[in-house]
Amino acid sequence: MYLWIKALHVVAVITWFAAMFYLPRLFVYHAMARDKGESTSMETFKIMERKLYRGIMTPSMIAVLALGGALLWLSPAWFSQGWLHAKLALVLLLVAYHHVCLVYLKQLAEDRCRRSSTFFRIFNELPVLALIAVVILVVVKPF
Repeated sequence: MYLWIKALHVVAVITWFAAMFYLPRLFVYHAMARDKGESTSMETFKIMERKLYRGIMTPSMIAVLALGGALLWLSPAWFSQGWLHAKLALVLLLVAYHHVCLVYLKQLAEDRCRRSSTFFRIFNELPVLALIAVVILVVVKPF
């Protein structure tokens, strides 16, 4: 059973990260459309952002957390290893990032967000750094 849970956890991680990479990229395009006054494009981005967040990103995050919790329950000895503590700290930061995305999604949906496309380009890179760190922690287990 452990290997099935682990495989599903990896799939959920991949889908969650894919959504975390794509949603802020949509924010970039949304901000660019806003700055150009393209209201039709902005409405399309609002729909895409909402569906991505609610239909893929949030269910994927829930699956990651549930399956990761199951893996921890099956392997409680990991709690004594430093790499796990670092990984869990990064997971908490990713959950926070996920919720910050919701804040920006709502602001953009209500035409209240004044963040630039450049800001969102930088914001879009944050999960990449977390992904690199998480993979290194899980594979190399440096602590």
